[in-house]
Amino acid sequence: MSVVLSVRDVVKTFGAVRAVDGISFTVQRGTITGLLGRNGAGKTTTIRMITGVFFPDAGSIEWLGSERDARDRIGYLPEERGLYRQMKVKEHLLFFAEIKGCRGSSVARSAERWLKRFELWDKRDAKVEELSKGNQQKVQLIGTLLHDPDLIILDEPQSGLDPVNMLLVRDLLRELKDEGKTILLSTHMMAEAERMADDIILIHKGKIVLSGGIDEVRNSFGKNTLHIDYEGDGAFLEQLPEVKRAMIVNNAAELSLNAEADPQRVLEAAMGRLRIRKFELAAPSLEEIFIEQVGAETMESIR
Repeated sequence: MSVVLSVRDVVKTFGAVRAVDGISFTVQRGTITGLLGRNGAGKTTTIRMITGVFFPDAGSIEWLGSERDARDRIGYLPEERGLYRQMKVKEHLLFFAEIKGCRGSSVARSAERWLKRFELWDKRDAKVEELSKGNQQKVQLIGTLLHDPDLIILDEPQSGLDPVNMLLVRDLLRELKDEGKTILLSTHMMAEAERMADDIILIHKGKIVLSGGIDEVRNSFGKNTLHIDYEGDGAFLEQLPEVKRAMIVNNAAELSLNAEADPQRVLEAAMGRLRIRKFELAAPSLEEIFIEQVGAETMESIR
């Protein structure tokens, strides 16, 4: 597996703010790499340096082992809408492709194929402003892919999408990976990153605080997390003395235990008040790791 993108000791400041503070990472060909972090962590600034929107104050960014301009081989989906509202959908897509040096009948056929896949063919002659936010996001995603890029950089690609379209995008990213495409995925949706990413890079306050293969990262935190599915009211679980932190959604709980906690005591307490469907001691989820690494202080302050 070869390195497609190498970011080395990159720094970017805006006045007194050091938005990116000496980060280094690589992205391997044919993988999905999750670029994770809280709002303001430095993810978007890093992406904008990779795509050439900003130049780093220090450090280097290499594409296939060189610092040559590779922007035409990159597909970039920004977090904010980058569409001309008065343009018609298909016209806009062909314009996107032409910016990247692609034109002609083959591009028009490709645009048709993508529009049909994203259920937008009947809206090809509609103005962008006439579309819903979710459909605008799909148009922008098609524009990112239309010139067949080697490196695909997506900043919150599922923003504004309903659950069905989120699934469509998830399946698309897996398909692109299977075709050998390389994807850098910036998201705050930890469950999506856990489903899709091979590797993760967690940025906090402009620095990398955690990186590696997703299974490697999860296992490095040990098996001190309980995953419980149940029937009944499980709100009391977060009050148990063995529990350091709890994430409870509907009838499922992920309980991060204190270092010396005995899971058996939690099971005994739960069985006395709940009907247990699943009780598993495992590595923490990516969401739990994210909270522990970059959000613990915030979580404590609101309790």
